Amino acid sequence: MPSKKLKRITSQNYLKYYYDIPYEGKTSAGKPLRRLKNITCPYRGIKIIPSETIKSFEKGLSRCKTAEDAVELLSIYQTNLLSVEKSVLAIFKDFSMLNPDDNLQNCLQMIKNNCLTRLKLEEFEVLDDVDALTRRLSPQTALKIRTKTTKCRQIIISNNKHDTFKRKTFLNSLEEIIPKENEREIFNDIKNKALFLPTSESSRNAFIVKYSKRNQIEITRRLFIASTGSIEHVTPASNGGLNTIGNFLLTSASGNRYRENMPLCEYIKRHPKIPKYMQIYIDDIIREIHNGNMPGNETYPYKIKKKLFEESHGRIMISLSGYEYSEEEAALAVEAYEKRWET
Repeated sequence: MPSKKLKRITSQNYLKYYYDIPYEGKTSAGKPLRRLKNITCPYRGIKIIPSETIKSFEKGLSRCKTAEDAVELLSIYQTNLLSVEKSVLAIFKDFSMLNPDDNLQNCLQMIKNNCLTRLKLEEFEVLDDVDALTRRLSPQTALKIRTKTTKCRQIIISNNKHDTFKRKTFLNSLEEIIPKENEREIFNDIKNKALFLPTSESSRNAFIVKYSKRNQIEITRRLFIASTGSIEHVTPASNGGLNTIGNFLLTSASGNRYRENMPLCEYIKRHPKIPKYMQIYIDDIIREIHNGNMPGNETYPYKIKKKLFEESHGRIMISLSGYEYSEEEAALAVEAYEKRWET
């Protein structure tokens, strides 16, 4: 039987295959954003690693045999790493100094048990917050939710390897509950609170526990990929968000994945610096437009400003004072660009 041919790694399939998130490559609307460099992530504030860097990273990764090799490669991108990933890299640096010929998986295995204990406490804190919100529901609905959180606690405490706590399973189980009409708002608050259960994007402990089961190549790749560019829907597609550039942000893959379908106003509660980062992001975009790197998209700052204001319920108010185009001039620039292509 012929061996299965491996799919070639490209910037279009990299996120899908190695980070388990949908890379928005089905529409050409996001291409003008994906091509940009030196852009600040509007969710996390780090400089996004451009997709063109993937090939050189993979070449370096193929030569990584030891912990020392992996740390040397990752250190090239240290300033781009997010807080969780940067803290894990710091652990690896200390480990590689003492054990240069060892590997990163062994490092994580050594500290996994302590991190697992801390992770359980993080999970309990979120479940406690969920239970606290049920006090505002009818006893019948509150009992249904608390039955599910109680089951989660039992699984977390049990240490049963065949029945481990899975965040996604709990989130899906909440969808089985149908609240009364007058309870829908608080029930949505509960589902949004449950989204704060720790993941490898938000918790160092969750990262260490999860990736202690992965080999060095996977661990190294994961630390890198979290900071690479991903096209994010401001209004999630599941909520009717359109595949148009006016609904797109260029974000880090981790910032995209961790938000999931969380309303932007709720995501800001988790990351209160988002409004500040959004302004830096827009300023970076304006710089790129002024440098001629987004021809035909001069209206993007105006479109995304309006979309962010709406989706954040007024918490994100972008200033375009540094933009050389008025809204009318931007529309004319887009029109002129489209006519050039038509002819």
